[in-house]
Amino acid sequence: MTRYLIVQHEAEAPAGWLAERWSQQGIELDVVRPDLGEAIPETLKHDALIVLGGAMNANGDEHYPWLAPTRDLLRTAVAHGTPTLGVCLGHQLLAVALGGEVIVNPRGRVVGLVPLSLNADGDEDPLLAGLSGREVVHYNGDVVSRLPEGATVLATSPDGSPQAVLYGPRAWGVQFHPETTPEVFKDWMATFQPEGDEPEDGAQTWLAEVESRRDSLQATGYAVADAFARA
Repeated sequence: MTRYLIVQHEAEAPAGWLAERWSQQGIELDVVRPDLGEAIPETLKHDALIVLGGAMNANGDEHYPWLAPTRDLLRTAVAHGTPTLGVCLGHQLLAVALGGEVIVNPRGRVVGLVPLSLNADGDEDPLLAGLSGREVVHYNGDVVSRLPEGATVLATSPDGSPQAVLYGPRAWGVQFHPETTPEVFKDWMATFQPEGDEPEDGAQTWLAEVESRRDSLQATGYAVADAFARA
């Protein structure tokens, strides 16, 4: 049986649509919760590795000691050609693990629905081909500021930061959240506090938009899951 290892950093950031689709396909999902004290494996004995998002910074080892072993595991997975997917924080951890850099976005936090802006490489990428222009969920304050050597940008966010990156032949990082359901996004908005120029009613507006796009967001999440399963 095919088995995937999923690293979930916090209760509010589960694998959502991705896990739902993979379970439908009979893929066994082993979820590790390092925030609950579960250890990150030193070696990967699974068919794929998925590292999800979280509120922490990719270099926040002092407060989140599991980030270093997670980066080690990502580095090993990429080196061995194991299918690997990093989502938001996972994408940033991939970048740092391979020699890149992550910073607080100088243009401010990105929240809500943003079009997936694939470039020519992205249009031909086996994970994302056919999804250009789809609305995808973002909720991030950090961005990858410098890519590791050999990485290829597949999509670019409106602020100019990488929206999707190919880090190796079978290793992808996406700054957006293909896994996020309206229910998960509602949990995020429940504790949302406006920053900078963000509108006071932003949480309600963004949540309404995400809820209204349920079907298309599910279709996009399923498409990413299907493509990754073929990787």
